[in-house]
Amino acid sequence: MPSRLARRAPRTADVPRTTRRTARPRTSAARAPRIRGWRGTLGTYVPGTTPLHRAPAGLKLLLLLAATVTLVAVRSLWVSGAAVLLAVSLAWWVGLSPVRLARMLRGALVALVPLAALGWWQHGPARGSEPALDLLATIVLATALTASTRADRLIAALVRATGWLRPLGFSPERFALAVQLMLRAVPALLETMGQVRDAAVARGLERRPRAYLVPFAVRAVGRAHATGDALAARGLGDA
Repeated sequence: MPSRLARRAPRTADVPRTTRRTARPRTSAARAPRIRGWRGTLGTYVPGTTPLHRAPAGLKLLLLLAATVTLVAVRSLWVSGAAVLLAVSLAWWVGLSPVRLARMLRGALVALVPLAALGWWQHGPARGSEPALDLLATIVLATALTASTRADRLIAALVRATGWLRPLGFSPERFALAVQLMLRAVPALLETMGQVRDAAVARGLERRPRAYLVPFAVRAVGRAHATGDALAARGLGDA
């Protein structure tokens, strides 16, 4: 009896080849859609030990404000170009490579190029390109600030900077919470947009905007409701 049972027991070689193939995970034929990560200018902290990393967040905010006011007040193409070079140098110094910085500023560049072209057409090359260069320098400086400052220190600096408005009924904590929610919501929404678009491409519906705009709107509204419920549960939804 034991010998007959041993002969009747299935062996690995007797298993059909189709069964063995289906048991193996197929990773090369059908891959999951790639999820696009966030590559914008928000939430891009890069750890480092540079003096810009060690500088107080409030001082960096004041310097950014002073640089922005200077660029708006001084109308010079050379000053705008020098500000862009200085901002790119600071971004590289804090750890942002030129390739990474270009990827992060891709959306801003798409908007700034038509602005510069319109300025060239209306006011000539010198005056026309100055506003676009000023905006680019300000954006790159802000990117260098966020890359060298942790989010919690930046929020604490905003609370201290707006503390003098308490007698007027302004709540610095609520303002800081709104900024923090914005810093978290923008990358999350863009990541959701990438996921929905990848899902539409996987179904062959990449040429139908409704196939990814409707799911994105549903998920965005759901996220907003979930955030509101979480704030209300913690007593932060009252006026």
